[in-house]
Amino acid sequence: MMLDESSFDVTAAPGIKVPAGYTDYFKSADGRRRSFVAEATGGPTWYTEFNVLTGLSARSFGDLKFYVTRIAAGRVTRGLPAALQRCGYRTVSLYPTYGDFLSARSFQQALGVDEFIDMAAMGVDEDMQPDSFYFDQALKVFSHQVSARAPLFMFLYLTANHFPWTDVYKPELTPDWKPPGNSAEIDEYIRRQSVTAHDYGEFIARLKRDYPDESFLIVRFGDHQPAISQKMIEPGIDRAHLAKRLMSADQRYYATYYAIDAVNFRPADLSSALDRLDAAYLPIVIQDAAGVPLDPSFVEQKSILLRCKGAFYACNKGAEARRFNRLLIDAGLIKGL
Repeated sequence: MMLDESSFDVTAAPGIKVPAGYTDYFKSADGRRRSFVAEATGGPTWYTEFNVLTGLSARSFGDLKFYVTRIAAGRVTRGLPAALQRCGYRTVSLYPTYGDFLSARSFQQALGVDEFIDMAAMGVDEDMQPDSFYFDQALKVFSHQVSARAPLFMFLYLTANHFPWTDVYKPELTPDWKPPGNSAEIDEYIRRQSVTAHDYGEFIARLKRDYPDESFLIVRFGDHQPAISQKMIEPGIDRAHLAKRLMSADQRYYATYYAIDAVNFRPADLSSALDRLDAAYLPIVIQDAAGVPLDPSFVEQKSILLRCKGAFYACNKGAEARRFNRLLIDAGLIKGL
């Protein structure tokens, strides 16, 4: 599972110029482009981190959602890592900053992450590294784990496309770059996306070359739109109307992308991989695609997914999410909340 920092398809905004082949990166292996609806825009990443690990909505926490990972740490134990762990998976998180940030380590370990590798454990003291660095870290983990013959789940974060885009980040990575002709800030954003696409392609090539007998499922997603998208989606909109759009969770400002790729593997079931999907449903997509049987809580949530056509918290004015939260509390999978 790959968190693609601040990434979305900028062609969703009017008048943006992009390089040839730009939109190919956002396609899954089956050629489809799918929309991922986050619960944050312009940041913060940890809302989406909560969504994709627990399968729940940060919006259920109301005005306290900013502290969602701190509040949930040790209290929410239902989620994707634990479900995979019960099926024999080893679970690893490659976390790009210090593990005590927003209680990330304790939050993820309570959800079933066996090995939490933070920035310090990776041997760096800056949390914004080229994407190739994190792909190399993933390959190091694979080299140690493949011999164990147990299936492995990894949560991989990328960071190079983090704000600000007013500075050129590592220009040596793109010596032949030609700006497509937008503002300098937007062109820098697109340039960094091109580096991600290149490094991801190299990563896939390494998997094919180094592990010809292993199967890999890769599900990647943009964790939220960048802050600059608010200048792009509706150019010239005044601040008051923009605030109304954001407060009403207008999907134009919250939709990014998710894509499903595979190496030496055919996804088992893509019935839950709808063209538009709320972030909280991504654990179901991953388990279905991997061919992992859903536990009773995810079976129930998949029925909500299909009934609500990919919407979660907004479905039936929040009634579905509230009912589901109560079921988890009664089952002892959410405690003390």
